[in-house]
This record gives sequence, structure tokens and C-alpha cells, in this order.
Amino acid sequence: MIYLDNAATTKILPDVLDEMMIYLTEEYGNPSSFYDLGQRSKIAINKARDIIAESIGAKSDEIYFTSCGTESDNWAIRGAAYLGKKQGKNHIISSEFEHHAVLHTLESLKQEGFEITLLPVTSDGFVDLEKLKLEVRDTTCLVTIMLANNEIGTIQPIEKIKKICEEKNILFHTDAVQAVGKIKIDVKELGVDMLSISGHKIHAPKGVGALYIKSGIKLPSYIHGGGQERNKRAGTENVASIVGFGKAVKIAIDKMSENNKYVLNLRNQLIDYILEKIPATKLNGDKQKRLPGNINISFEGIEGESILLMLRKYEICASTGSACTSGSLDPSHVLLSIGLSHEMAHGSIRFTISELNTQEEIDIVKKVLPDIIKKLREMSPIWK
Repeated sequence: MIYLDNAATTKILPDVLDEMMIYLTEEYGNPSSFYDLGQRSKIAINKARDIIAESIGAKSDEIYFTSCGTESDNWAIRGAAYLGKKQGKNHIISSEFEHHAVLHTLESLKQEGFEITLLPVTSDGFVDLEKLKLEVRDTTCLVTIMLANNEIGTIQPIEKIKKICEEKNILFHTDAVQAVGKIKIDVKELGVDMLSISGHKIHAPKGVGALYIKSGIKLPSYIHGGGQERNKRAGTENVASIVGFGKAVKIAIDKMSENNKYVLNLRNQLIDYILEKIPATKLNGDKQKRLPGNINISFEGIEGESILLMLRKYEICASTGSACTSGSLDPSHVLLSIGLSHEMAHGSIRFTISELNTQEEIDIVKKVLPDIIKKLREMSPIWK
């Protein structure tokens, strides 16, 4: 099997699993218990918290563990919205190509009376900053823009966005689920107030994430019950997964430069080969200002689902976009937002490469993909 869908999820690293296993077997204590078995679990959680905080330039008490990036997004956006409402502010700004964890949360808030503005995106995959300046109001309580897009990989100018927010004293949240462990992140340099992370995008298990909340921002509690996560998110902690999350973050940060150099070489090889060897193709998003492993290509005259079916014969795993919308027959909202036609958006494939992929795997994709596209176009009623 050739796995090229690392933006959807990643394989747990052996070292991560080894770190987790003891907390699934011997060290099974509840972190809220006062005896040694429980306290050792608490110490392990705080060690992971320290690692994750250090990886993004935060303080440990600014990191709150959650179940996933979606929960982190929900907590940040809803919490900031309700804080704003208390101050008489009910306007939130985001972008058209956010993850559905953000867009659907905003839609829900709209039903509660909040006003939502979705900024347009440029054809090369960046939020329009001039439009942002024009849309800011006295009633704006939050701007939420993702750090790196999950489908086309473009890295947004977060520092510039924050400067606009600072002028009007507006809270700023960024979804960094795809970015952590792949690009350098310093919350102080970015200037963000809240930042969402997920474990399973960086070789940690599914079901664990984190939210950075800048000191001084009093978000309301998200889950009520016990006193876990400093009374902000109740529920017995997922100790083993949190430990694995911390280990995966440490590995990713320690090897980031080495991994990025390796992944970039594979990515650029595949992009250049596809654009050179297969006619009527288009790379979606800026080639340079994108995540190291991301490739999103549109093939004129055919549908992405057909390409995936053909790739399955060679046991090659890819996607047509976000895993969270894989059941939808609609074209990607991300690709439509950058100006692609419905036809071109339907004919798009996302390959996402990690350091676990090999040169041999990329060579196999290069070998089989042109023939797949040729055969599908020969069968296509819309290919000229």
C-alpha cells in the first residue's frame, strides 16, 4: 500500500505507541486521584503539556487538552463569541475556505443571532487582507482564519491579520491543525489569542487535541463537571493519548528541518512531473507558500472519484479533499472559493506526503498516473 493521504490522518509512530502503552496497561491511574498511581498519570499529562507548549512558544498553563481539532475550534469560536456578546459585540469574521469545523460552528452561531462575514480568497489561495480591513466593525468580536489550508496547503499571513485585529481589540483564533509539526510556529510571533491543534495529523493517535488560550483571555468553560483542565474542560483525561500526543510533537519538532527537506523533494518531484507529463492540469494554491507535503491538482475533463477508484487498483491512497467531507457529492468549497469551475473542482486530487513515504512510492505514482488520466479521459463525455 502507498499511503498519500497524510492530511486526513497519519500512522502512529512506533516510538509514540511505545510511550503510550505503559499508560494503557501498568500506569492506568486516574490523574485526579491522590495516591501515587494517579499522580504519576498527572505528571505524565503535565510533561506532555510542557512539550506542546514549548513547541509553539506558549506557557504550559495556556495549553488545554481536548478530544480533537474540531472540539478545539468549537471551544475557541463559541467561547469568543459569547465573550463578545457580553460586551455588545456579535460580529465574527472568517474566510470562505475554512475547515467545516469552523464553518459549521459559525453557521450554528448565526442561528443564535450572530452576524457572520466570510472573506473571499485569492486565486492562489490566500485570504484577501484588504477585504478584511473593510469588513471590520465596532461590533466585531472575533476573527478566525486557519494557519494552513487543509486541502490546498496554502499558509496564511497570520501576523498581518493579527495586526489588523489588534488595532480594533478583536480576538484572533487560528486553526493550526495541519500546520503544527510541519512549519515553525511561535504564538507570540504570530500574535494569536487562540490556536487549535490535533494529534492524529502528526503521527499521534486519533481522539486527542489541544487548544492554546493566551493568558488573560477568560473563555467560558466548555464541558462542565469535574475540575479537569483547570476547571475549563471536565472529564477524565485520555492519559495514554495525551502522552502519545506529546511524544509525537517532540519528534516532529526535533526532526522538522530534516523531514521538510526530504518531503519537499518528493512533493516537488511529483508536482513537476504531473504538470509536465499530463496536459490540461492545474496546481491549486501557491507552489511556494504551502505546506511541505501538500499537492492538490485538478485534471480537466474527468472526476476525482474516478481517479481514486483507478488508484485503488494499485493500492494508492489519496483523496479528493477533506476527509470530513468525503461523503459529499458537492465539489470542494475550498476549490470553488479560489475560483475553480465546478467541473475543475470535481476533477481534483489531493496527495499529501509525509516523511514515511519513499522515493520508490513516488516513482510508482509517477508511472501509473499518466495512464490512469489518459484512460479516464478517453471514456469521458466531457473531455475534448
